[in-house]
Amino acid sequence: MGMLVTSTGPQTVQMAQGERVILGCAYTFEPGDTGDLDIEWSMISPDATQKDRLLLSYAGGIEYVHGTPDLTKGLDFATDDPSQGNASLTIASLSPAHSATYQCKVKKSPGVDMRKVSLVVMVRPSVPKCWLEGEAVKGEAVSLHCNSSQGSSPLSYAWTRDTGPVLATATQSHVTGGVLSISNHSETFAGVYACEVTNAVGSERCTIKLAANEPPNRTGAIIGTVVGCLLLTVIIAILIWLVLYKWESRVRRYEKEVSNDIREDVPAPDSRTHSRGTSLRSGVAYSQVGVSQSGRSDHTPIPSSGSGFIHDNTNGYAV
Repeated sequence: MGMLVTSTGPQTVQMAQGERVILGCAYTFEPGDTGDLDIEWSMISPDATQKDRLLLSYAGGIEYVHGTPDLTKGLDFATDDPSQGNASLTIASLSPAHSATYQCKVKKSPGVDMRKVSLVVMVRPSVPKCWLEGEAVKGEAVSLHCNSSQGSSPLSYAWTRDTGPVLATATQSHVTGGVLSISNHSETFAGVYACEVTNAVGSERCTIKLAANEPPNRTGAIIGTVVGCLLLTVIIAILIWLVLYKWESRVRRYEKEVSNDIREDVPAPDSRTHSRGTSLRSGVAYSQVGVSQSGRSDHTPIPSSGSGFIHDNTNGYAV
């Protein structure tokens, strides 16, 4: 029968990032296989037009490492001497770059055989976050949410309660984000809930406590709202009054300043001096002629033209 790879197991292996994996490649050969032993581990290209990537080989009793460090780091044969019938490959710490189809090829002329296995490196779910949407009030609608920010798909979510199973009236989604909906909250739904998120390589969980509070006093809220509106109205009225008062004060101040400016611009009236010895009457002219040594004044009447009046020297006015 010649060379034969005897390893069995699933053709697809799912492993978590960071874990160690062994890809089996045990083999047997017949006495007729007399050639040199040659072992090769390759990464099969998904594009049939591209070459496969040789990673690790064994020939003439010597082990050879091929390829880039990001792929070959941590790669080695599972045994110290792969010529003893076990050419299995071990990868010490998996990363997403290791996801590929691997081929083990064992050749000892004239016999040759090979085996392929697909490796899928997955990311475990991160610790999910649990939160509440809505108010935990009796009679109201409320929903519990759970979400894991990291993890390879598909992720599955499931809600449980510490005091018993989740009631049938609460609907939950196992796939789309882990939502537990309660349309009419009551005391029977109160308790501590746990959300568990799972994928093929791991699981994580978070918890949240759900209370059932009494509805708030609506009357007090209405009274508070009315009082608040009244206070706001009073404040607005005071502000308007202050603005109008300020405006009227400025108008009065402006009118007063304008009035003062007008008074300053008007010229003062002419002053008239009245002398005892000289006075003017309508149609009469007066003139001081002379003063005697005794202090008496001698006046000669000077009739004004066309007046018809005679000046009285004694009394000093026209008669």
